Amino acid sequence: MSRPAARAQAPGPTRRPRPASPPPRNLSALPATPLPAPANDWLSLTELGRLYGISAVQTGRLLVLAGLRSREGEPTARALGEGIALCPHPGDHHQALWSRVGCAAPLERQGLELQQQRSLVGLWADLLSALQQGSPSICVSAEEMADDMPQELVRPVNRELRQRGCSFQVRRLRTGAALRPACSPAPAADAGAPRPCD
Repeated sequence: MSRPAARAQAPGPTRRPRPASPPPRNLSALPATPLPAPANDWLSLTELGRLYGISAVQTGRLLVLAGLRSREGEPTARALGEGIALCPHPGDHHQALWSRVGCAAPLERQGLELQQQRSLVGLWADLLSALQQGSPSICVSAEEMADDMPQELVRPVNRELRQRGCSFQVRRLRTGAALRPACSPAPAADAGAPRPCD
């Protein structure tokens, strides 16, 4: 058998390479903004303030005190360099985004608490002060209940109890207990056996 003859192909149109686009002007004037980490939440001042139950204006003032924001409202070089602030549109500080994680420590050092934590602190303080006062229908002591408190709530709950005039204070976490996040219930292995009420 003979092979079919190969067809000659006419040369097609040649593509010309596109000229490179000119670089943007004055790149050196733009601050270098680090790329956000994937797990980081980037928030406006309003959104950041909501986490702590304060206004955007109050949040901005606290960031100024922490050295992360200028009095004119722009993120400082430190905030940009440490990845705490992000300026998607340089020159427009109203569009600046703030790292929830990066701003947490500076804001909490100034006495702020997350709204969710504040609610948990109030609930624990209510419970412990009621247990300390005692009730014939309750079969657990404030000390026993405090053993189940998450470690990160100990200091704020003690502060809340003092402000309420309650003499009870939670001891530091016992050495044998495992740390748990504030939102997790006590594991069944830590629960004591049921006891009859007196």
